[in-house]
Amino acid sequence: AIGDQLIAISSSGPHSNGYSLIRHIIDQKNLDVHEEIEGQTVASRLMAPTKIYVKAILELIKTLEIKAISHITGGGITENLPRVLPKECCAHINLRSWQQPMIFDYLAKHGGVDASEMLRTFNCGVGLILCVSADSLDAALESLKEQGETAWHIGSIGSRNDKAVVYSE
Repeated sequence: AIGDQLIAISSSGPHSNGYSLIRHIIDQKNLDVHEEIEGQTVASRLMAPTKIYVKAILELIKTLEIKAISHITGGGITENLPRVLPKECCAHINLRSWQQPMIFDYLAKHGGVDASEMLRTFNCGVGLILCVSADSLDAALESLKEQGETAWHIGSIGSRNDKAVVYSE
């Protein structure tokens, strides 16, 4: 519904998505996957196991209503989030609400992939997006934090004009 709020939960890496493009970038640029980024090799960052969100969500629904859940898989935020939105709604996503993990910056830089294509191909650090009512936002964020999740307010739901997802900075 219009006025609902969106909460992001961090990903652990690419989550098994975008690997055709990742492989193309690595092969095309002959990149060294043993190079380190923030204390781990590129290979380790790329092969991090996909994070599972079930426990956190089951705990959260004990205390509040989650109106929609979007798992950010292949297609990124751009293609996955609209699947859970009513046709008359638009998701407004604040790109400044999180710091994209460096592995995605690495892929964008070496592959010459622009920001809109990154958001359409990869999760860019956002593994799951929850939609909650505005009055549940703080409680949901607190619950997720208590469960050890990195979660933040990423945006809101508004009226749809032509796009299902609008990005702003």
